Amino acid sequence: MRGWFVAEAPDFRARGLWLLVIFGVLTVVLSLRLADVQLRQHGDLAAAAARQHGIDITLRAHRGRILDRDGSLLAGDVPVYSIFADPGVIRPDQRHAVAARVAPVLGMGPSHLESLMNQPGRFVYLARRVDESVTTRLRALKVYGIGIIPEDQRSYGPSPLPGVSFASNLLGFVDHDGHGQYGVESRYESVLRGQDGIETTLRDVAGNPIVLTNEQRRDARNGSDLRLGLDSKLQYWAEQALAKGVTTDGQAESGTLMVMDTKTGAIRAWADYPSYDANHYSSSDIGLFRDSAVDNLYEPGSVMKVVTFAGGLEHHAFTPDQTINESQQSIGGFLIHDWDNRSHGKVTFQWVLDDSLNNGAIEVMRRTGKDPYYQNLLAFGIGSPTGVDVAGEVNQPLRPQHSWTDVDYATASFGQQVQATPVQMLAAVNAIANGGVWVQPHAVEAIVDPQTRVETPVVPRTRQVMSADAAHQLAHMMTGVVEDRGASGYLAKIPAFKGLIGGKTGTASVAVNGAYGADIIASFVGFLPVDDPQFTAFVIIRKPHESRVPHEGAYLAAPVWKSVAQLAVDAWRIVP
Repeated sequence: MRGWFVAEAPDFRARGLWLLVIFGVLTVVLSLRLADVQLRQHGDLAAAAARQHGIDITLRAHRGRILDRDGSLLAGDVPVYSIFADPGVIRPDQRHAVAARVAPVLGMGPSHLESLMNQPGRFVYLARRVDESVTTRLRALKVYGIGIIPEDQRSYGPSPLPGVSFASNLLGFVDHDGHGQYGVESRYESVLRGQDGIETTLRDVAGNPIVLTNEQRRDARNGSDLRLGLDSKLQYWAEQALAKGVTTDGQAESGTLMVMDTKTGAIRAWADYPSYDANHYSSSDIGLFRDSAVDNLYEPGSVMKVVTFAGGLEHHAFTPDQTINESQQSIGGFLIHDWDNRSHGKVTFQWVLDDSLNNGAIEVMRRTGKDPYYQNLLAFGIGSPTGVDVAGEVNQPLRPQHSWTDVDYATASFGQQVQATPVQMLAAVNAIANGGVWVQPHAVEAIVDPQTRVETPVVPRTRQVMSADAAHQLAHMMTGVVEDRGASGYLAKIPAFKGLIGGKTGTASVAVNGAYGADIIASFVGFLPVDDPQFTAFVIIRKPHESRVPHEGAYLAAPVWKSVAQLAVDAWRIVP
């Protein structure tokens, strides 16, 4: 028994119990909070950390090159640099001073540069595609928070014409975002572009880079190269010849010139005038980007007569030496006349083709029959896209046959009231030169792997559209257009190839609001040598205004065709 002077001992067990309860509650709370942070909020917190300490930089894939048939460079990339800022490591009170130092190097106003650095986030472009001299000066400043990214810029060779790049309408261009626009660049965008990579750079609280593992980087996969069928020498001459034909000889609105390998369909030359500089496309007239060879529908005029004659010969509707009484006639209330507004009396079908007589072509269509005639147009690709591998091809399908009137059949036989593109007509006439086999025109001959250099050839579509015998007969009839006395294509003659050039003139009236006016489209298409053609070429001159030269394909387009054909003969050593 304790004395009165000894106090009672405190109850430590009760206090300990309460402490255990409190610690238990705290443990539960902390555990729940930890679970909440690690599980529910993990994504948001990780993203916030990445925004504060990480930056993703795109590693641009090198775009594939475009080469001519001999491997010479037509389009490729040159090194340029983009300048960026990381606003997260440039303190707000420093941005004005940083902008003042960097702005003169980039050729920008300091206030604009400062406004860019005031944007939220960890990455902002300050300048795109500057040259190495700018980066050298920038590195010398040693400004913290300003970075440099190596990039590529597309470069195209010069044309022989001032202010124009080489083969610009065929090639197209690459925009500031790295996307192909128009031409081959657009058509083969997925092949040329490759696949970009990405690199994630982590930074500590002081902004210093932290390199952890290679998993932070995915390398870019470069795009494949393209080898075209283009002959650069012929293209160089073709651009000059077309420009002269448009500006000097015809004082015309525009022109198109195409040369294709008769047997393979490979494009050897492809020119439009006027054109543009793909290196400076942003300062060019957007209307010049259009490629008239593929996106300009027109009524082809008398060039269509060779398709009409092809159907007639295939169905044994006439022979070249048969005669008819060729005269003006009224069909459906419309007077159908020839280019000279007179009747020609007794003429052979050969002369109908030579002198490009409309009423004679109508007779060929009648003897062929409406159904076979319509089916022949379809077989030759009239009203169907060719599938040429150049962006922007348009097409106007033929109206259903049940809607055709007698006037429609008549006018279509000589190339009016039917719309086609120049490349459609080139492919159609080429089928005659190619033994009756239609072959798909194509710019690219092979896709080239950038690592192995292994080529994957482009295989064009083909189809037999008329018999080889009928095609051979018509090809020889077309030599009369060039060689026969008084025939329309005499200005396409090349002395060394006498009797070996098959050709056809075209002079089509241009309809405006449904009525034909004074404007015309002059053309000439031809191939040589007739028994083994090496190329088929087509020249179009639109809306000429030169008063001293008749506005006809014979006088405006045939001389241009001749000049290019002579150069092809010399370059490719074609012998008669």
